[in-house]
Amino acid sequence: MEDLTLQMFKELTEAPGAPGNEAAAREVMRKYIEPYADEVYTDNLGSLIARKGNHGPKILIAGHLDEVAFMVTRITDDGFIKFQPLGGWWEQVMLAQRVTIHTRKGEVIGIIGSKPPHILPPEARKKPVEKKDMFIDIGASSKEEAEEFGVRPGDSIIPVSPFTVMKNPKMIMAKAWDNRIGCAIAVEVLKRLKDEQHPNTVYGVGTVQEEVGLRGAQTSVNTVQPDIAFAIDVGIAGDTPGVTDDEAVSKMGKGPQILLFDASMVPHRGLRDFVVDIAEEENIPFQYEALAGGGTDAGRFHLYGKGVPSTVIGIATRYIHSHAAILHRDDFEQAVNLLVKVIKRLDEKTVKGIMAR
Repeated sequence: MEDLTLQMFKELTEAPGAPGNEAAAREVMRKYIEPYADEVYTDNLGSLIARKGNHGPKILIAGHLDEVAFMVTRITDDGFIKFQPLGGWWEQVMLAQRVTIHTRKGEVIGIIGSKPPHILPPEARKKPVEKKDMFIDIGASSKEEAEEFGVRPGDSIIPVSPFTVMKNPKMIMAKAWDNRIGCAIAVEVLKRLKDEQHPNTVYGVGTVQEEVGLRGAQTSVNTVQPDIAFAIDVGIAGDTPGVTDDEAVSKMGKGPQILLFDASMVPHRGLRDFVVDIAEEENIPFQYEALAGGGTDAGRFHLYGKGVPSTVIGIATRYIHSHAAILHRDDFEQAVNLLVKVIKRLDEKTVKGIMAR
């Protein structure tokens, strides 16, 4: 793959990164961000922190390393795997999907199964199968054989979905876009700032355990102690059949999303307005986004200490929290462009002015 950015996308999205077990994804991010940072380290929960510069206001830009996944909770006597979702899964996207169990002896492939619909009563066929009634078939004939394969409770289970550039090369499909795209943006921002002057210290961060409660956000913001924070995450793309503008207005390829509110925070108005002003001044396309449910790492960032002005930059993405999602490369490029322009303006005087709004 000649395109180095696509190679980064591929390695980031194909790396396993269940909440609480993000090491493989973290090492990929470390590989790509280290050449552009003055210092790279982790906090005690495992979030990756890359610092560039050592003066002026501290600006935090973060994506989260973890992806929605599962965990082995029990092996049945017949060798089937019972599991616990890690993050929000919708039952209708789960059945008949391939997964990989990451064991101490290596990877074990399986498929999510349930009781066949042919033997269900008519009323039961009309309802989604509940997660508690699903299992993973790894081809084992007994609990003992499954254990011989290396499977044990606590093992991570990751969706199988190879990185794919679609026929329209701007459209890219992969698992874990939620939220390896945020990690990729943090890498690219530091890359573009490498030989640029900026009046601040920039931290590119990959947080852990976002999908199970914004936990890495809490420890990383405590470690960095930023003056300004940006969470970079995916958002809903409303450009598929049946979705109305009242449900989701964003379209893929029309620029990054600037969040108005979600269930975890109301973004800082002064910072939001500053970002919008820069986007308009620089002719960078953007979209507004509002979500009644869900949240991002900014839900923790903004509550640190006496409060940290924070906002969210989103990438409109189809089919999040499933085995495969699709996003548009132009939105990645424009999000990076916007963040670089914003960061270069965030000197001490401007940050104080934002806080005073």
